[in-house]
Amino acid sequence: MSQDTRSRSYHHGDLRAALVEAGVRLAREGGAGALGLRVVTRSVGVTPNAAYRHFADRRALVLAVAAEAQDRLAHAMRDRMDVAGDDAPGADRAARAVRNLRGVGLGYIHFALREPGWFEVAILTRDEADGEGDGPPVTVDDRVAPPYQLLLDALDEMVAAGALTPERRVNAEWVCWSMVHGFADLATRGPLKGQDRAMVDRLAVHVVDTIVDELKS
Repeated sequence: MSQDTRSRSYHHGDLRAALVEAGVRLAREGGAGALGLRVVTRSVGVTPNAAYRHFADRRALVLAVAAEAQDRLAHAMRDRMDVAGDDAPGADRAARAVRNLRGVGLGYIHFALREPGWFEVAILTRDEADGEGDGPPVTVDDRVAPPYQLLLDALDEMVAAGALTPERRVNAEWVCWSMVHGFADLATRGPLKGQDRAMVDRLAVHVVDTIVDELKS
């Protein structure tokens, strides 16, 4: 199919969705660095100018891909929470809340290990989307990033179940996120990168269990 034919085949929102999906495919292997506007549009078979009908600039496209990567990260975290819940059928509410929090942390780490390209995009900051360095966490259309919302909900459920005191709940999301994300960063870009996966998985469990035990104490 020629480029012109492909261009004519897109209409309404189809091209926008196709560009985001192409960005997701490219990011899986190459992370944020693979999301050049020309590369993405070429993979779809349209000119860069066609992308501007749906995205104001490269940054807007990158943030749309980041939102999709965040959704996939959240899905992986929910899957891990479901597995954690299956480990203890009939467990009381407090035990289920604790297992859900463990699932949030382990799901985050395991997604980073399994899909480092998507993980890199999912945690982009606004300024990094422009290639300018550090900045606030990505938000798209002012939504709370779904992985972060899962963490908030899990901690709130801990309080509701009596597994975490309201006093220890204050700012607990930052303690959890800092430690879990720090480990994920060490495992994907730091000294743990390339180490034996079984060993890294054991360390991940140790880190998450340490966080949960500290919150409960």
